[in-house]
Amino acid sequence: MNWIALMPLRGGSKSIPHKNIRSIAGRPLYEWSLEQALASKCFDEVYVASDSQVIRNTVIERFSDRVIVVDRSAESASDTASSEVIMLELARQANFDVMCLIQATSPLTQAEDFVQAKHKFISGSYDSLLSAVPFKRFLWSADEKPINYDPARRPRRQDAAVQYLENGAFYFTTAEVLEKNQCRLGTRVAIHVMSPDTACEIDEPRDWAACEQLLLGRGATRIQDTLGAIETLVVDVDGTLTDGGMYYGADGEALKKFHTRDGKGLELLAKCGVRICVVSAEDSPAMAARIRKLGISEYHAGIQDKFKLLTDKAASWGTSLQRIAVIGDDLGDLELIEQAGFSFCPADAVTEVRTRVDYICRANGGSGAVREASDLICAAKSGTTGRGD
Repeated sequence: MNWIALMPLRGGSKSIPHKNIRSIAGRPLYEWSLEQALASKCFDEVYVASDSQVIRNTVIERFSDRVIVVDRSAESASDTASSEVIMLELARQANFDVMCLIQATSPLTQAEDFVQAKHKFISGSYDSLLSAVPFKRFLWSADEKPINYDPARRPRRQDAAVQYLENGAFYFTTAEVLEKNQCRLGTRVAIHVMSPDTACEIDEPRDWAACEQLLLGRGATRIQDTLGAIETLVVDVDGTLTDGGMYYGADGEALKKFHTRDGKGLELLAKCGVRICVVSAEDSPAMAARIRKLGISEYHAGIQDKFKLLTDKAASWGTSLQRIAVIGDDLGDLELIEQAGFSFCPADAVTEVRTRVDYICRANGGSGAVREASDLICAAKSGTTGRGD
């Protein structure tokens, strides 16, 4: 059987502007469930459909080798269109036996959910499947009538019959059902039961904070795994390795303030086998002197296009961007931050950076942020769970 997955990403969200590519818990919303679908290896092809050129370009930049990005018609992207409209559009373009509709607004979906659901779907000869969470609540209708229990014989909630609440995370549909019924669900519907916290869907602004806290809790394990694979730390200078201040002596030479704690962190990181690469848009004699004292050979000053330098260096090092971590504080570091395998920023970084990094340090630039990042990488490589000083 040929299995495909589809994630529709509409560009015109009204309740939360640019919702699908807005950063939540350090990553664009759509990436959370999309990456889990890819990691599950359940699908022969994974499609993202969007009416927004910005969204299409964003996905292509990040997933061009693993995802097929297609246009989405204005009809399927309207406020009133059902998901079936875009599912049917894709059905006219792709050959498949089973399609999985994945909702970006359910970022807590895990790869194992897709694996277990696929196994159940195949073993039970179902024609469709939905994801849901256990539900034990007493419901009343709008006209104040009980729906699912008898108030005269009210059970304890823990003794009530288990029901299931659709969480909207994903659906499986056979090509036959979709074509015949013009609907994602057929007559032999399976339910894949997910953990209760996955009932959290992002539809309104109030949902955002709740989902983000859940993601951050889960993210601790992901951070540990990702940092354990890091081979290189790329460090910005002004505002990161320094406090961003510029101090001038009598002869006009700019002086910079460094923190010994950051230097020690880089020393410890090198002992962990991690390559240190310092990159600056400025060319400062004071910085060059500090780098010499730290014994760092990969120092690149006067670099305006930091991302190009990084891609060139990654090729020469024989590594991938996913094995490179970056710490930076300002707009000149954004492309590095968005493309690296992991990103840090000091606590006082600009807002645009803070909303895009994987980890915001507790310390400010030039005051221990680099040490904190170094400690986290070293801890992940040694299998411990410590944080910076």
